[in-house]
Parts: sequence; structure tokens; C-alpha cells
Amino acid sequence: MTILAPAPPAEQTHPPVHPSMRVVGPLRPRYAEILTPEALAFLTQLHELFAGARYDRLADRMRHGYEVGLGRDPKFREDTRRIRENPSWRVAGAGPGLEDRRVEITGPTDPRMTINALNSGAKVWLADQEDATSPTWANVIGGQLSLYDAIRERLEYTSPEGKHYAVTAERTPTIVMRPRGWHLEEHHLHFTDRHGRTMAASGSLVDFGLYAFHNARELIARGRGPYFYLPKLESAEEARLWDQVFTFTEQFLHLPHGTIRATVLIETLPAAFQMEEILYELRDHCAGLNAGRWDYIFSIIKTYRGRGSRFVLPDRNEVTMTVGFMRAYTELLVKTCHKRGAYAIGGMSAFIPSRRDPEVNANALAKVAADKKREAGDGFDGTWVAHPDLIPVAQAEFDAVLGERPHQLERQRDDVDVRERHLLSLHIGRPITERGVAENVEVAIRYIEAWLRGQGAVAINNLMEDAATAEISRSQIWQWIHQDQSTAEGTPITTEYVSAIIDRVLGSIERRDGDRFDDAAQVFRDVALSRTFTPFLTTKAYADHLVERA
Repeated sequence: MTILAPAPPAEQTHPPVHPSMRVVGPLRPRYAEILTPEALAFLTQLHELFAGARYDRLADRMRHGYEVGLGRDPKFREDTRRIRENPSWRVAGAGPGLEDRRVEITGPTDPRMTINALNSGAKVWLADQEDATSPTWANVIGGQLSLYDAIRERLEYTSPEGKHYAVTAERTPTIVMRPRGWHLEEHHLHFTDRHGRTMAASGSLVDFGLYAFHNARELIARGRGPYFYLPKLESAEEARLWDQVFTFTEQFLHLPHGTIRATVLIETLPAAFQMEEILYELRDHCAGLNAGRWDYIFSIIKTYRGRGSRFVLPDRNEVTMTVGFMRAYTELLVKTCHKRGAYAIGGMSAFIPSRRDPEVNANALAKVAADKKREAGDGFDGTWVAHPDLIPVAQAEFDAVLGERPHQLERQRDDVDVRERHLLSLHIGRPITERGVAENVEVAIRYIEAWLRGQGAVAINNLMEDAATAEISRSQIWQWIHQDQSTAEGTPITTEYVSAIIDRVLGSIERRDGDRFDDAAQVFRDVALSRTFTPFLTTKAYADHLVERA
């Protein structure tokens, strides 16, 4: 790989902004600290080297989806059997500060949530620029500023109500930043390629590039490192592309090879059939895998949306982690990770505690405790929570299994034998109910409304909703309509039936000045009631509603 004009390791000059990468979003206070000429030049090189391969990988996704739609099920790959059968290779494993991951807190990167996460007592903070963040320009660059200040121990925040927030914890969690997936674009930055074609920048490369460029050396100096969660991967080839990005970045920033560490979210059905291959492609930079349960359910629905009634799932709350195909997926993940020296990190239960309602609080704590007990017992080395009050509950379950050990990699799970049929046996035997249909509509509209106002993680009906859970809600509606499903009560699920529910939801919601419920309802109609299936609700909604111009 050719390395173009690597940055010197110490002082840097300020070359003019590379004409191939233009900022077209508005510049607000302190944005220039992130969008420096040097940082934009680095983003330019990332795009010159990897934007074309990114488009190739997205084309592969479309091709694979088309093949499944025609009846070709995902399988374990024959062309990579040698990788799976070679017992000798291992991944790099934990970097400094990632040795103990028993409880990780997730959340967006606005200043208040950043401070709360750093004060939470968790071992790791997933600093989320993806599903828990609405990708407004203010959130994208504001999140980079929050992380920049937090890493340098100078982040403070005062709310509009006058409440002051500051980091007070003696030991803060290790930061693992999650950039946006390969499919997402950043319309506030325009890249012009060598052929003169101008396009929106890659959200993945922008999020990763700005964070790594500004913070990699500072993190290393503080005894940790540039660590990332990689979302929405569907193939080993996509993992290889990230590995190439990491290798180039290390050379550009004069870092030792393998300094960057990544944890890959296995949250798509195609990726579940390529776990070992994904680990192999990232082996010099890989710390582990995570069971991204909500996006995984969404991916199943999306992949099999047109394949008939036997692939239709029931009410969202019936698709639990104990149903057969979800058990197969998580047990295969643990076995695969431990075989290769990688950490297996569990997913996030949607239940959140309530400090106002004792009954809701007790139910949430019990549900989360059961979820984490199952994960620790299955061999996971850590887990996610979405609220600080859940950290003691999750940690107690993992402490009971791990004790003083930082992980349980020695547990090989040779008892697990997951075949293709186990991952694809989607029948649950539960009905679709009128209540389930109505809850999907309400949750999706309420979430989208908050997302349009810049909130990416929203508590709705005592559950934490993010983009993944909203995707489940709207994609189920689409599939139920197009597969001619009826509710247990005998009501056909049609466009007209769902439209009436939308009107009822809008009529029951308490409106306020500046709300976005009308826009949210239209977005929902576009992605749930259209004739064709929109792969991601966030892509069109972003382009239609969140893009600003200077």
C-alpha cells in the first residue's frame, strides 16, 4: 500500500486544506479544533485509499441480499474452510486498559452523557457515534469535541437549567469509540476523487479518522489506546477493509503495528456465518466480538422479509435471548471467540431502572440480573448496560463467575455444536397481536421524533430504544403487511390498518411547540408502508431532515 505524505510524529505545519475534502456544514464555536487542515488532509487520504473499496463492499451486500431473496440461504463458507480448520492462529487480544471488560456502559457522546459515563464505575465506555447518536452535524462534531476534552481530563458541562457536570471518578472507564457503519454517509463533508466526482464523505471514515487523528497519541500517553467498536459488518471482506484502514493509520501516525484494537459487533445474520473469518482478517488489531442482539434481530427480519410466513417473527417482545436461534448465535460467538483468544462481550438488555416507580425498578433489575446471569454462565467475558444504576447488577453476576479473573477465555465451550440450521430455525410459535402491532408503531414514531430532534437513545415505556430497536419495529410492520399476516385476534395487518394506528398514535400524543411528530410519522410511513423495503430508516431520514448547509 502506498503511504501518501505521512504526518510527522511531533510538531506539524499547517498545510492548506486539501481541495478534495470540503466542509459544507456550518462552522460553530470550536469546530475548527476538530476540522483542522491536517485532520482534513488525513480524511482525504483515507477516502482516496478506501472509498472505492467501501463502495465495492456495499455492492457485495446488495448482491448477497438479492441471492437470499431468491432462496439461497447463508452458509458457512467453503472458500475459507482452511481458516476455520487452522488451529494455530490467535487474535491480538486486549490492549492496555481492556484487560477487564466485565461491565461496559454504552451511550452517546454529548458532554452530559460523556461525563455520566466516565463517572459510572464501568470498566469500559462504548462512546457511541452510531445507533445511540442522531447524526446531526452538531452531534458528529460535538461528540468529537466531548471525547477530545474528556481524554485530556478537561471536560465540564453546565446544563441550561444551571446544573454543573464534571468528571469526579478516580478511575474512568476505558473508552472504546463506535463509528458509524460502512453504509452511512456524512453530507457535511464532501470528497472529490481523482476523477473529479464529488460525493458525501463516509460516516465511518469521518468518525474513525477524526477520533484517531486527534486522540491516538494522547490515549497511548495516558496508558490506554485508540480502541473501536465496529458496527454492521456483514463479511470478512468488510473486516479486511477495516484492517487496512487501521494499518494505514498506524503508519501515518507513526504508531507500532497493532496499536489500534477493535471489537466487532456480530449484529448481522451474514456475519454470524463468518465469525472466525472476521477475527482472522482483523487478527493483528482484534480484541473480541460483541453479540449485538437488537441489530441481529433486525438483520434477520430484513434478510428474510420476502421469503414466506415461516420466516416471520412474532411480537417484538417475544423474540428473547432464550429462543433457539438466538441461543445458537450467542453460544457460537462465545465458542468462536475463546477458540481464538478473543473476548466475548454480551449485549444490552433493553430494560432500564426507574427512580420514581419502585415496581418498574424492581422488574428492570430482575430482568437485567437474569440476562447477565445467563451471559456469564454461557462464558461471556463481559456485558453491556445502558444505565449507571444497572452496573452493580451486571457486575454482581459476572463477579460470581469470574471472581478476580479478568475473563474466562480458558473456557472453550467444546460442548457447543452450532450448525447452519440452528441459526436459521426462526420459528418461535408465538402470535402477532394487535397490541404488538400498535406498540411497534408507537415506539417507532416516538423514537424517530426524538431522533429528528437530535436524540439517539430514548427511554420509551421503560425500555431503552435506539436506532436498532426502531428498525425492528418498522421492519416487522413492513414484513407483516407484505407476508399477509393477521393478528391473533383475527385482524389482517394491512397498510390501511397500520395507517389507522398511526393516526391514533398522533392523536393520543401530547404535542408541544417544535416537536417533530408529523415528520416522524411521515418517515415511518416511508419505511414501513412503502412497496419496496428501505434497507435502513436512518439513511433517508438523515438526508431528508438532518443535513444542514453553511
